[in-house]
Amino acid sequence: MDFNFSGSFDVPHQPAAVYEFLADPSRFAPLLPDFESIEKTGEAQYTVKLRVGISHIYGTASVRLRLAETDPPLHAAYEGKGDVPGGTTALHAGFDLEPAGEGTRVNWTGRALVAGPLPSLAGGLLEPLARKNLQKLIDGLKAALS
Repeated sequence: MDFNFSGSFDVPHQPAAVYEFLADPSRFAPLLPDFESIEKTGEAQYTVKLRVGISHIYGTASVRLRLAETDPPLHAAYEGKGDVPGGTTALHAGFDLEPAGEGTRVNWTGRALVAGPLPSLAGGLLEPLARKNLQKLIDGLKAALS
C-alpha cells in the first residue's frame, strides 16, 4: 500500500532556525504520535521506535531513518526503512523552506510504502489512521516552531 501526502504551513521563525529544528531528528521525533525512543546510530542515521496499533495488530515499529538530502537552510529530506507489526515500511519525508513575510513557509511531502500482510489485515483503516497521525505530527511541528 502506497501513501502520498503533502501540505504547507507557516511559522514565525526564519528559515535557518526552522531548518536547524527539522534537520535534527532528536528534536522533532518526540513529536511523532506514539513516540517511544530515538537512538543515533551513525552520522545522520537514527533508529526511531513508535508504538503502533490498528485493528488487532499491536506492537513496536522500528524505523531506521537517515537525513538523506540537505541544502541548508532551504531543504532537508529523510529516508527510512523499518519493521512494523505485520509488515515493513519504506518512507520518504521532505521539507522545503521559503521566507514568508517575517517567518517561513514549510512545504512538506511524505511518502510511505507499507508491504506485507498489514495492509490486508488492517483493511480500510490504514490510510485514515496514517492521515490522522500525520496531522498530529504537523500540528506538533507547528506548535514547536511557533
